[in-house]
Amino acid sequence: MHVFITGGTGLVGSAVVTELLAAGHTATVLARSDASAHAVTTAGATPLRGALQDLDVLRAAAEEADGVIHLAFANDFSTAGAVARSVAEETAAVTTLGDALVGSDRPLVTVSGTPWIPGRPSVESDSLPTDGPVGGRGRTVNAILALASSGVRTSAIRLPRTVHDEGRGGFAGLLTDIARSTGISGYPGDGTQRWPAVHARDAAVLFRLALEHAPAGTAWHAVADEGDQVRDIATVIGRRLDLPVQPVPDEAFGPLGPIFATDQPASSDHTRTVLGWEPRHPSLLDDLERIRP
Repeated sequence: MHVFITGGTGLVGSAVVTELLAAGHTATVLARSDASAHAVTTAGATPLRGALQDLDVLRAAAEEADGVIHLAFANDFSTAGAVARSVAEETAAVTTLGDALVGSDRPLVTVSGTPWIPGRPSVESDSLPTDGPVGGRGRTVNAILALASSGVRTSAIRLPRTVHDEGRGGFAGLLTDIARSTGISGYPGDGTQRWPAVHARDAAVLFRLALEHAPAGTAWHAVADEGDQVRDIATVIGRRLDLPVQPVPDEAFGPLGPIFATDQPASSDHTRTVLGWEPRHPSLLDDLERIRP
């Protein structure tokens, strides 16, 4: 299968490209810069120069592909306005990709976060939130999954709050970056809230399985660790960086503060049973032990 990929040079995307090529697929990867294009070529895929805003480029690439995996997101969480712009940009892009595949029965795999459900781990049948700082992403994913009725084999991989590799990535990576800049390994609330996690290379396997096998209109959880307490995450970060560990106000985390403070464990039992996905790489807490001081 020849696959068009957006976001194929990021932490998750680069792992997805490697996984697809190892499985015998070929890939064209959107590349915004010469450096990204070089990374794509080095990985063995074909770069396509362009950005997520280049909707004509996206449409043409999707029309020529046997399947599409969408991963790109600006990841600018500095202000509420920046988050809104990132969501709007992604919505326009993935809508264009979906429109290009209508009536083709080809796969379109998109991405969202796992939902949070009070009192229990979320499961694949739970609805995505459609309000709050990133509620627009939930509305967009719902619209894309609805294209199953228009001849697109859509599926959505729900990524947990931390997708990691060697201590980098996701919410835990943001905590690490904040700790380096402030000199404190801080956490919101009392730190007992739980965040789910997955290793990037395990997530990549699930993207491939969804591309190859997922029925139209389905959602899957890329969750290896159901939920680590944020205080435990901050403790490992503090030990690795030799910094004090302590609670800090939610406001210190900007627009993501309310999400950081939310208990949000997630299950992947259905995903593992139906698609045969089995995580094999290090857990988040083990991986954080690789953080360099």
